[in-house]
Amino acid sequence: MSSGHAQQNPFLTAPIGRLFITNALPMMLVMMMSGLLTVVDAAILGHFIGADALAAVSIVFPAAMVTIALSTLVSGGMSSLLARHLGAGARDMAAAVFARAHGLALAMALVLIFAFLVGGRTATGHIAGTEGNIAEMSYRYLLIMICATPVQFLLGLHADACRNEGRVGLMALMSVGVTFANIAFNYVLIVELDLGIAGSALGTALAQALGLALLVGMRLHGVWMIPLASLGAHSWAGGWRPIVLLGMPLSLSFIGIALVAAAVIATLRLTAGASYADTAAAYGIVMRIFSFTFLPLMAIALSTQSIVGNNVGAGFYQRSDRMLRLAVSVAFFYCVAVELILLSASSRIGAGFAQDASVVAEVGAILRPMVSLYLFTGPILVFALYFQAAGQPGRAAVLTLVKPFALSPLLIVCFGVFGDSTAIWFAFPVTDCLVATLATAILIPILKTPAPAGGFGLRVQRITV
Repeated sequence: MSSGHAQQNPFLTAPIGRLFITNALPMMLVMMMSGLLTVVDAAILGHFIGADALAAVSIVFPAAMVTIALSTLVSGGMSSLLARHLGAGARDMAAAVFARAHGLALAMALVLIFAFLVGGRTATGHIAGTEGNIAEMSYRYLLIMICATPVQFLLGLHADACRNEGRVGLMALMSVGVTFANIAFNYVLIVELDLGIAGSALGTALAQALGLALLVGMRLHGVWMIPLASLGAHSWAGGWRPIVLLGMPLSLSFIGIALVAAAVIATLRLTAGASYADTAAAYGIVMRIFSFTFLPLMAIALSTQSIVGNNVGAGFYQRSDRMLRLAVSVAFFYCVAVELILLSASSRIGAGFAQDASVVAEVGAILRPMVSLYLFTGPILVFALYFQAAGQPGRAAVLTLVKPFALSPLLIVCFGVFGDSTAIWFAFPVTDCLVATLATAILIPILKTPAPAGGFGLRVQRITV
C-alpha cells in the first residue's frame, strides 16, 4: 500500500474516535429518519384508518423483511468488497463490483415480482384467514411494495456505495429530506386522497424513487471514487457469487426476522382466538418500535463495517481492532439505554399508535418481555459485521443466524403450544440469553490467542472480486 493512497483515504489516517463519530453520527441520522418513518406511518394508519390497517401491515411484515433481506444481500456483500478494494486503492476493481451488484439486484427484483404476481393473492388470503378485509388490504400493500423493489434495491446499492466512499454527511442530509417527503406523501395519499393502506406503500415507493434520483444525479455530476460512467465500463452479469456469499450473513438475519415474525403470526392464529386481529396489530406496533431503536444500532455496525473493511484491506489491523473495541462499547451502552427507556414507557407507548384500549394494553404486554435482555443485541451485531467486513462470512453467519433460524422459531412455537398467546413473548429473552452464551463461547478462544500484529480473530486473506 502506497503512502500516497493512505493519505487520500481518511479511513486509513484519521483518528479512530473522530472517524467513528464523523461516520456513525450521520449514518445514525439516516437510520433514525428511516425508523421515524415507520413510526409515523404506523401512527397515521392507526389513527386515520384503524387497527385493521395495522393488522394488515403486521401480517405481511415477513414479506416486507424478505425484500429488505434481498436488498441487503446485494448491498451488504457489495459493501464488504467495496470497502476492502477502496482501502487497497483498487478503484477499478471496486467499480467492477459496483456494476455487477446492479445486475444482481435487478435480476432478483424481477424474479420476486414474477413470484408475487403468480402466488401473492393466495398467500395473503391464507395468512389473513377469515379476515377478508384485512386480506385485501394486505394484498394491495404488498403488490405496490413488491413492484417497487427494483428502485428499493438500487437505492440500497447507491446508498452503501456513498457510505463506503466517505460521503455519509451528504447522505444524511439527503435522507432527512427524503424521509420528510415520504411522510408528506403518506399523509396526502392516506388522509387527503383516502387511498388507505395502499397510500402507505405508494408513498414509500415515491420517496425511494426520489432518493435514488438524487443519489444518481450527485454521482453523475460530482467527483467520486466510483464515477457513474463506470457502470457502462464493466459487465453487469457474472461475478455475483462473492457478493452473495459476503452479503448472506446479514441478509439471512433479515430472512430470520421474517421467519420469526411468521412463526409469531402463525402461532397467534392458533392460540389468540377472537383477539387475533388486536394482538397482531399490537405486535406490528412493537415491531415498528424495535425497528426505530434497531436502525441506529445498525448504523453503528455499518460504520464499523466500512472503517474495518478499509483498514483490513490496507493491512492496518491495529486500527481495525481499536474500531472494534469502540463500537462494541458504544453499542452496549446504547442498548442498555433503549432497554431502560422502553421498559419505563411500555404501558403508555401504544397510545401513540392506536386509540383502541385493548391494542394499547397488548403493546405493553408484548414489549416488556421482548426488551428485557436487549442489551446483548448490539455487541453481537457489531462482532458479526466486523467479521463480515474482514471477509469472514462463516463467523458472521454463526453470530447472526442461529437465533432467528433455530432458537427463536422453536421457542416461540413451544411457548405458544404449551402455554398460550401471552407466553409467546417470553421466548424472546430466553433466546437472547442463549445467543449471548453462544457468542461468548465463540469469542473466548479468539481472546486467548491474540495475533501479534493485531487483527482480532483474523488471518490475512487475498481479496477477490
